[in-house]
Amino acid sequence: MTEVAKRKTGKVVAIIGICAAIAAGGIGVATVPGLLPGSASNDAGTVQSAAPEAKPVELGVTPLDGAVEWNPVVGPQVKAVNGKIKDVRLVPADGGAPVQGKISPDGSTWTTLEVLKFKTQYNYSFTVADSAGKETTRNQTFTTVSAAYEADASIYPRNGTVAGSGQPIEINFSEPVLDKAAMEKRVAITVSSGQPVAWHWYSDKKVRIRPEAFWAAGTTVTVDMKLLGVDFGNGMIGNGDVTSTFTTGPQRIAVVDDTTKTMNVYIDGKLAHTAPVSLGGEDWLSPTGYAVIMEQERHSNFNAGTIGLKPGDKGYYPPLVVEYANRLTWSGVYVHQALEAAWGAIGRANVSHGCVGLLPEDAAWFFNNMKTGDVVQILNTGAPAVEPLEGFGDWNIPWASYAQR
Repeated sequence: MTEVAKRKTGKVVAIIGICAAIAAGGIGVATVPGLLPGSASNDAGTVQSAAPEAKPVELGVTPLDGAVEWNPVVGPQVKAVNGKIKDVRLVPADGGAPVQGKISPDGSTWTTLEVLKFKTQYNYSFTVADSAGKETTRNQTFTTVSAAYEADASIYPRNGTVAGSGQPIEINFSEPVLDKAAMEKRVAITVSSGQPVAWHWYSDKKVRIRPEAFWAAGTTVTVDMKLLGVDFGNGMIGNGDVTSTFTTGPQRIAVVDDTTKTMNVYIDGKLAHTAPVSLGGEDWLSPTGYAVIMEQERHSNFNAGTIGLKPGDKGYYPPLVVEYANRLTWSGVYVHQALEAAWGAIGRANVSHGCVGLLPEDAAWFFNNMKTGDVVQILNTGAPAVEPLEGFGDWNIPWASYAQR
């Protein structure tokens, strides 16, 4: 039997086991031989009516005895037909307070009032009385979802942060999501600016969400994910809810044009700064389209080996420290202060390995006034646009395509 088959066999989800007419030491029907049920005779031979016979009790219990990988959000239940539940105790096997529950007014059903713990074995005992008052007690155990079957998710931007107007929401799931439409319904996204958003799944574990245009300045966005007890698929169960609320700053967009070797920075639509630039040389063209500032470092260690160069290769440079570094892609495209040897080329020629090089004063201004999540648009280099997963190149996907699953 494969491991998947074993898990499916052991996995019990909301199954009610019916134990009808419990015989040995249980709840059943007793009759006197030779007489019709419900009657008896005295010494004179006259027939007298006996107490009504108790009907067999049918007992439904979830989960079944010995169940494993039980979803802790699916509350255990004991249900009796033709009987009343007298007492239920559900306690962690390794100690701890009993789980609180309640018995229905008619005495037929007991249900939990608490969410159970993950990775926990529970002892489950209950007493049921039939209509004649005869009581039967049963004991059983089950175990909730183990660490191997827990699933969770993370949200970026993180809760409480301020993000740039170009920052898409990114959700990373620890396990593959098999029913993406159902998962989207589990996530409530509120946007104070009223901008509609669309989901774009890059894999079963990664999705990004953005509006059609950049976030309006001063927008508050809340992502509320109700994942506790949610089945991701393959028996993986969400182990908690996740929420993130972030706000956006002003709309800051830097437009870099290779034709003019110039950068124009706009804040909320108004030109705020102009600077000459140098872009990637002919062997290292700067990507075009939209990119988003991913991180900022006042001093950043650059190593040619990270872009595949080794000593002796054309374009190789020894490890060095770069000032005012603003990362645009994972592959190493930055906006940064150009090396002193390149200052003479700024505004005139392209000499970088794909980065946007600035003079010291302009590099300092950019670093101090632009923030993570802000947008850099590069024009007319002749290179393809930034790939979405090379950074946050989501804005290079047309809206009609982005909104399609």
